[in-house]
Amino acid sequence: MRIGVDLGGTKIEALALDPTGHAVYRQRIPAPQGDYRATIEAVAGLVELAEQTLGSKGSVGIGIPGAISPKTRLIKHANSTWITGHPFERDMAARLGRPVRFANDADCFALSEATDGAGAGARVVFGAILGTGVGGGIVVEGRPLAGPNAIAGEWGHNPLPWPRDEERPGPQCYCGKTGCIETFLSGPGLARDYATATGARLPAAAVAQRIDAKEPTALAALERYLDRLARSLATVVNLIDPDVIVLGGGVSNIAALYEPLPGRLADHVFSKEPVATRIVRARFGDSSGVRGAAWLWPA
Repeated sequence: MRIGVDLGGTKIEALALDPTGHAVYRQRIPAPQGDYRATIEAVAGLVELAEQTLGSKGSVGIGIPGAISPKTRLIKHANSTWITGHPFERDMAARLGRPVRFANDADCFALSEATDGAGAGARVVFGAILGTGVGGGIVVEGRPLAGPNAIAGEWGHNPLPWPRDEERPGPQCYCGKTGCIETFLSGPGLARDYATATGARLPAAAVAQRIDAKEPTALAALERYLDRLARSLATVVNLIDPDVIVLGGGVSNIAALYEPLPGRLADHVFSKEPVATRIVRARFGDSSGVRGAAWLWPA
């Protein structure tokens, strides 16, 4: 049995997979925001409850909204800020009394979709998360790629490629720079673009509903979004040439993205031949992260 835990800013979710990859247990609790020790106990409690319920022990993988520094082994860049700077890897292993594997939550998303999701069977999968932020993960032959800086796949903090005059210098990003891909392609980025064009301040989900209803101003926002997404994903193809790009996050649920996107990609990819990269929606949706955490342990 494999147990995965997805540690988020507002919730912690645990899931257990049987040997065939079927979910046999799931539990979600609020995250104890601001309390490091309580977070350790909450994660351990979810693992122990799953094992008590199912009557057997399992391997444990944890997805975190940040990364473990290869140099210090401390958590860095975590949206759950109260775990930043702590030896979470060491402390969780000590609390559970066993080895625990960790990965960035975007890497877990990509691993889930590469293992038995929309990218199953592909050699190289890029998982792109289009949500509150923009993240990414790379899986090569079934293994997530982290890199010596533990930032592989962080395409959201590259500048928007081939910017147009009206896109310069771009919105301010929380990372300290302007014009990051995340500021354009995240859910808040879509909402900001719509508000700039119309004066109507709506959440991204409401803009998506207007796109589905074919409201002209919403379709114009979709057109701008598609253009920026194609430019941004083209740089991913030029760099790593994945077999499959899997889209996740709330914005990925906009069905109107998928038909025109491959053609738009071809306008920017460095190839004179048709682009063979498949672009698909995540099979497991917002469950991919916790599933990928479980899959951090191979058979």
